[in-house]
Amino acid sequence: MGRTNPTYRDALRAIEERWTEFRRALRRRDQPRFDRLFEYAREHADASGLLNHQNPLLPALFSIDLEQEARLDDHEKRLEELEQQIADGDTDRQQPAGEDFTGEPE
Repeated sequence: MGRTNPTYRDALRAIEERWTEFRRALRRRDQPRFDRLFEYAREHADASGLLNHQNPLLPALFSIDLEQEARLDDHEKRLEELEQQIADGDTDRQQPAGEDFTGEPE
C-alpha cells in the first residue's frame, strides 16, 4: 500500500500543537482570542486543503485575515446603522435653546 498524505486539517492540528507553549504563556484573557484564530483557520480548511500549499501556515493566516475582514465589515455595517439611528433621532428631537450639540451651555 502507498503512504497516505496528511490532510490539511491534520497539518493545522500539528501547527496548533506546536503553538501550545505560546498559548499557555499568554494571559488568560488572550487565550480564547488565540483559540478563535484557529477556529477561523478551521472554518476555511476545505479551501486551504485544495490549495495544497507547501507551508500550511500561510493558508491558515490568510483564512484568519479573511474572517477578521468579515468581522470588520460587520462592525462597519453596525456602526453605519447606529449612526443612521442617531441622525434620525436628532431630526425628531428639538435642541433646547442655549445648548450646543453636546448638551453644554453655549
